[in-house]
Amino acid sequence: MQRTSEYLAHSVSREDRADGTILLKSNYDLGPVADKTGDWLHRWATETPDRTFIAERSGAGWREESYAATLQKVRAIASALLARGMGPETPIIIMSGNGVDHGLLSLAAQYVGVPTAPVAEQYALIHGAHGRLRHAIELVGPKMAYVVDADQYGEALALDALDGIEIVASRTGSNTAVTPFDTLLKGDASVDLDAAYATVGPDSVAKILMTSGSTSAPKGVVTTQRMMCVNQTMLADAMPFLRTHPPRVVDWLPWNHVFGGSHNFNMMLANGGSFYVDDGKPVKGLFDRTLENLSMVTGTLSFNVPVGYGMLLGALQQDTALRQRFFQDLDLVFYAGASLPQDIWSGFEQMAMEVKGEIPLMTSSWGLTETAPATMMQSEPIDRSGVVGVPMNGVTLKLIPDEDMRCEMRIKGPNLMPGYFNDPEKTADAFDDEGFFITGDAMQFIDRDDVNKGMKFDGRISEDFKLLTGTWVRAAQLRMDMLTCLAPLATDLVITGADRNEIGVMVFPDVGELKREGFDLTDDEGAFRCKLLQGEIHRRLAERAREISGSSTRVGRAIVLSEPASMPEGEMTAKGNLNFRKVLTRRQKLLERLYDDADPATVTI
Repeated sequence: MQRTSEYLAHSVSREDRADGTILLKSNYDLGPVADKTGDWLHRWATETPDRTFIAERSGAGWREESYAATLQKVRAIASALLARGMGPETPIIIMSGNGVDHGLLSLAAQYVGVPTAPVAEQYALIHGAHGRLRHAIELVGPKMAYVVDADQYGEALALDALDGIEIVASRTGSNTAVTPFDTLLKGDASVDLDAAYATVGPDSVAKILMTSGSTSAPKGVVTTQRMMCVNQTMLADAMPFLRTHPPRVVDWLPWNHVFGGSHNFNMMLANGGSFYVDDGKPVKGLFDRTLENLSMVTGTLSFNVPVGYGMLLGALQQDTALRQRFFQDLDLVFYAGASLPQDIWSGFEQMAMEVKGEIPLMTSSWGLTETAPATMMQSEPIDRSGVVGVPMNGVTLKLIPDEDMRCEMRIKGPNLMPGYFNDPEKTADAFDDEGFFITGDAMQFIDRDDVNKGMKFDGRISEDFKLLTGTWVRAAQLRMDMLTCLAPLATDLVITGADRNEIGVMVFPDVGELKREGFDLTDDEGAFRCKLLQGEIHRRLAERAREISGSSTRVGRAIVLSEPASMPEGEMTAKGNLNFRKVLTRRQKLLERLYDDADPATVTI
């Protein structure tokens, strides 16, 4: 079976310490690293001035900005920022989603050392989530705020937290107090732009990225030029094809998140590639827009979450022409956020072989907002999902194994943050006495005797709990198993059982799928349908329980939640992940009902 041949073979050294900890690091030297993102922009504006760098949909076509045009506009905006007295102490908060103007403003700020703080657009667009937006504004203390449309974001712009802050919008609408984005594009010749650019270096703060807030209030991750630049060198070292021909993506992943906004965006900029903003998403009602965009432009690299690949696979199976276009130049299929189901993995392999006779590199990696993000990667071709690989060049992993060789992971490397913004206490708590960042994540070796086989993610240490018997429950892996068991009835679920006799699940149902499966809980026979649903859950859990011998993985009870997870109440993060602690706290009464055998809502096994 042929595969894309350009990859970095794993070569990892292992040091076993007397205290039981294990150190892993790559045997390869780290390649050359740029000082700042502006260096990439100048390079490609000189070498490939007419190549498209960034584009977004405009009418029936695309608004495209070449590298030369991007540099010209970035310098103009940067001079306008300097003329306003902006610098390292005056951040810009960006409250709307991906787009050309968002990208230009971010690069212009980085060009002269002004930090940007992109936040999830949901915080501004959802009334109940304004508390999260207010928290970000108060933490960052911006001097400027940007939105794409002042009318669309009007309610958020009226927040008193933004009083005294200049608002810039690409479309000002009826808001006469807003500065048009075109005003920044006029620039300001009174400032010494080149002198300001020269002061920006590896230690300059490029972004303040908000963590998801899945376990506490979101923290601001200080992201330096060095972190972003070294991370792109690590990625290109692992995937040499990035340097041999310019990459191209059609990508929807949000720029307030490190995966979309640093990993993918900078990968195009660092390697002279082209970024086409996909204004669709892998959700009902928006995925058709993604397919329309792919019918016009396809990428050499594909980035997505597993649910997105599942929807895409189904569409490619139905559209021969799109399947041909999608695979013809494809070098990479990269998934993140969760493990890619093996049937979807195999479906992409089969299609690739049919279309071009070889399989692109299908892979994933591991990283955090605090690590810029890429830290581990499976750079060698592999035939299965779930492996996150080995440490990237320049990174050292510190593994603390338990009796089952499940390892708590800590890291050190040039891609690591210097700390959390204006929070020295949380910063101090985040590092151990050797300067390793305490990730809170767990890993397992694929082969304990061969570290080059890589590792797989094994959940968050903080999500694990003990039953009353003292038995440990690995909640992250069990949650994935239960989602498979209850598919497609559940959109998500929470594993319960801490300090109780057995494991339970609180199920968030997929209302649409329930209807298609004959469990419409809103029709005239809703109560009857609810009983049918309970019966189906009982059947599946009982069938699974017959195959499970240990209490650490046997689920003994379930309850279906009628109210969806609430972002305003903090139950769901901007990334769409559940805040498990918040769900359990806010729904304490339902948790008690789950463990009441007499409650008719509880399914017991």
